[in-house]
Amino acid sequence: MARMKFLCDADRCIECNACVTACKNEHDVPWGINRRRVVTLNDGKPGERSVSMACMHCTDAPCAAVCPTKCFYNTADGVVLHSKDLCIGCGYCFYACPFGAPQYPRVGNFGTRGKMDKCTYCAGGPEADSTTAEYVKYGSNRLAEGKLPLCAEMCSTKALLAGDGEIIAQIYKERVLTRGYGSGAWGWKTAYRETVAL
Repeated sequence: MARMKFLCDADRCIECNACVTACKNEHDVPWGINRRRVVTLNDGKPGERSVSMACMHCTDAPCAAVCPTKCFYNTADGVVLHSKDLCIGCGYCFYACPFGAPQYPRVGNFGTRGKMDKCTYCAGGPEADSTTAEYVKYGSNRLAEGKLPLCAEMCSTKALLAGDGEIIAQIYKERVLTRGYGSGAWGWKTAYRETVAL
């Protein structure tokens, strides 16, 4: 079975925020919450890169590991979802996630911020597929309709890829080989812009 994954090609992302807007519109995400956001490094300087960030649907998700109510679960496709019925809004997942994916829907004192919200990979939630109850809590279930997440479909430069992890890895590998980075694509010099004296 395919393991669904996201990949953002930082060399192609132009920081247009179409992915952010598409996600908010498709799922009626409340004001103040962004299930997806674009992060720009070295803004306005040489080497500027933008990356579209959301839940990366980890194989061994740290949010699931720290959840005291075990509201996080993996689907057969490897998508990490959570049950808002089981969530108590403790925020442990918020602190455990390295991508900042789980978020509170409201600002306020502890206990008034509500239950956590996160990217669902357009796969809905634990309710029956494509029902009103599922849409109200989690947004549309595009995966049940045989579609990919709208954020990736709306990316004009195809920087944001979504789908089977093996296919996405192959697409990215072909892009890197075409660009001619050679062995420097993932090396220390590329990552840290310096050389290592051995």
